Amino acid sequence: MPTYEFRCSGCGPFDAVFSMREVPATTPCRCGAPARRGISAPRLGTGATGAMRLLDATKATAERPAVVSGPPGRSGGGGAPSDPRHARLPRP
Repeated sequence: MPTYEFRCSGCGPFDAVFSMREVPATTPCRCGAPARRGISAPRLGTGATGAMRLLDATKATAERPAVVSGPPGRSGGGGAPSDPRHARLPRP
């Protein structure tokens, strides 16, 4: 959910989290006075989600691509099958 900035006339600015559908024009401050919603830059996420980490990693590799010195090594899968009956199968 997005974070919105509110400003109390006595306490100053503070942040509150509301859904986009239910964000009020005013909300009570810690002191009890009504605080008006301010206009600020959107703060839709904190960057802790998996999607944000993926976007950050993608951006980092675009700026600093990894240098590859050779093909990746083989790991257990993807090689020739070990079953000898497969050698007798028809080939295209």
